[in-house]
Amino acid sequence: MDYEDTPEGALVRRAQEGDEAAFREVVTRYQSKVFSIIHGIVRQRNDVEDIAQQVFAKVYFSLRNFDFRSSLITWIYKITVNECFDYLRKKKVRKLVYESDMSEDESRRVENSEPPTDRSVRTDTTLARRDYIVKLLDRVSDEEKQLLMLKEVEGYSVEELASMLKMNENTIKVKLFRARQKLVKAAQRLDRLPAAV
Repeated sequence: MDYEDTPEGALVRRAQEGDEAAFREVVTRYQSKVFSIIHGIVRQRNDVEDIAQQVFAKVYFSLRNFDFRSSLITWIYKITVNECFDYLRKKKVRKLVYESDMSEDESRRVENSEPPTDRSVRTDTTLARRDYIVKLLDRVSDEEKQLLMLKEVEGYSVEELASMLKMNENTIKVKLFRARQKLVKAAQRLDRLPAAV
């Protein structure tokens, strides 16, 4: 059955024609998924809502261009991932990691059992790890990032990915293998670079 002829396709058509109730239903239907994707990539509770608002603003203004070649969730997923990577690129230079970025257990350990010097070491380590991951992900294409996030963060199976992205299962496996190989090579290169002063 053609996606455009499904109940969801009809909902999208209504939203494209300016039906505000239909757009609100799209948001209601997918907001928890969008929040989950953002939190999985960014892991900063304070900013998840801001990024989600950006995502749905882009969905609202771009929905007229949605062409039904993929499902709506796949299209929204791509917008969400791109928005997260834009956010990470902008935040690369940030020097502070706020308390809210840590889990409650980490915060308790920092407050109760570690001297202040250990706290700055922990902050530096967290920043370094995040920066390292962002640098690695910059070495792969947007499609590879999307596949890695769907597989490793969202937990989709190869079979589900093939169905969602309209690709052959073997193609998905090859693309994932190549993306992981790129990450390994990028990690080896980064590890050989002198530390930034």
